[in-house]
Amino acid sequence: MKNKKIKCDIYTRVSTTMQVDGYSLDAQKEKLKRYAEFQNMEIVNEYSDEGKSGKSVEGRPEFQRMLDNIENGTDE
Repeated sequence: MKNKKIKCDIYTRVSTTMQVDGYSLDAQKEKLKRYAEFQNMEIVNEYSDEGKSGKSVEGRPEFQRMLDNIENGTDE
């Protein structure tokens, strides 16, 4: 009998500098999906902020939305 999968969200972000350096959203997403599969997790939501600094959460609307959805229980 298979174990029940743990549900998770994934979040990706790149700043302009990171995009230039080739660390793309697609590469991040692929790594996160492989990790989730390896850990027997089910990805229920994907969030992404493009061209946003990681200094604070205020400038990252998708990150804020993810946290709000988790806190409110609306992330499924």
